[in-house]
Amino acid sequence: MQAETRVGSLNSVHGGGATAVDSGAGRRFAHHQQQQRPSQQALHQQPQIGTWPHLLAGGIAGAVSKTCTAPLARLTILFQVQGMHSDVSALSKASIWREASRIVCEEGVRAFWRGNLVTIAHRLPYSSISFYAYERYKLMLQSLPGLDRHRDFVAADLCLRLLGGGLAGITAASMTYPLDLVRTRLAAQTNSIYYRGITHALYAICRDEGVRGLYKGLGATLLGVGPSIAISFSVYEKLRSVWQLERPSDNVALVSLACGSLSGIASSTVTFPLDLVRRRMQLEGVAGRARVYDKGLFAAFRDIVQSEGLRGLYRGILPEYYKVVPSVGIVFLTYESLKSFLAGVASDE
Repeated sequence: MQAETRVGSLNSVHGGGATAVDSGAGRRFAHHQQQQRPSQQALHQQPQIGTWPHLLAGGIAGAVSKTCTAPLARLTILFQVQGMHSDVSALSKASIWREASRIVCEEGVRAFWRGNLVTIAHRLPYSSISFYAYERYKLMLQSLPGLDRHRDFVAADLCLRLLGGGLAGITAASMTYPLDLVRTRLAAQTNSIYYRGITHALYAICRDEGVRGLYKGLGATLLGVGPSIAISFSVYEKLRSVWQLERPSDNVALVSLACGSLSGIASSTVTFPLDLVRRRMQLEGVAGRARVYDKGLFAAFRDIVQSEGLRGLYRGILPEYYKVVPSVGIVFLTYESLKSFLAGVASDE
């Protein structure tokens, strides 16, 4: 869903409902169904809260996770856009430590969080739209032949969840895309500052490039939503089922955390080239600079491979890998803690 979107979007589906909790960039989809034995259900009883507290907990958890992993996210973006306006042969080998040191020396420590405010502003509407759209699409899909008996067939239920999640992700990504583009442009600025903040960036983009400029790279984003969800979902379910079969006594929360992290890594590996192309297309024409990829999405892939090789499509993958585990872990722990807190508040009332 993310697309942080590659997006980059952790979405957790509990039973029949969806809670949109994105773990960035783009975008991860962890599925946790309560299918444990009665004794395990008693031990791991989930706090019961309403829809909007559920959504609030998810939005806050996503914002906390994004803030904690923002330095790695910015490093990923800076590596991804290398080579756009530079001689590729002159680029030094990507080094996380070297780039982090440069940021500290030239821009200051606070620069690691450049663009993070718009990421947080993007979180709540994205989560809200994802949640609402998932429920609406699920009701609509249940009326289709073959999916109307989803409760009786595992395959139909799986298809319903994947289609509903994919459509919800596409809807949410499309409606909140301008904020995602602004986040990329703010984070990609180094010593030369053109955009002074969120509102100035939105105004300047509309002034310089028109309203359509707010949607540059949308095609790559939407193209990556379906594969990201499908890979994360299928890898997570396979890992979890095998793990529970081999080690049924392991802690359910830790199993979910481990499987969610591994599924996120798998999804990032497959969809990272799309995310890289998306970032570069988002930066097309910034501050009046010449366009580089003006012939479409697939032409952009071809140009990158021709000029930088296949490795060019994975420029910045290491910091992306490094942020997966802490991102999923922070979302999981924050979300569960907030659910428990909100459930306690509700019970006191």
